[in-house]
Amino acid sequence: METYALARRLPTMERFELASQMRRAASSVAANIAEGSGRFHPGDYVRYLSIARGSLMELDTHFEMATRAGYLSGQDLSKSLELIDHVGRMLTRLAQAVSADRR
Repeated sequence: METYALARRLPTMERFELASQMRRAASSVAANIAEGSGRFHPGDYVRYLSIARGSLMELDTHFEMATRAGYLSGQDLSKSLELIDHVGRMLTRLAQAVSADRR
């Protein structure tokens, strides 16, 4: 939801480009976690967690682009960047736990 709020703050000319990509990347994180958890095989779950982590890194890159373009400041992004770091660590630990349970 934080990403959606930030996307609304981008200039009008970016609403259908960068803002849309930011929203899609953010929603992809949650969607891939959900899809992976619904799979029957733990290996599939780990793969979808990896895809979710990739989407998270994509979102981080979009934030960096918005900062470099002057659309958002570091202060604007501080909460989002903390969330990205936190969620990334959670995904890594979850993938490790699911992998360990497979053994």
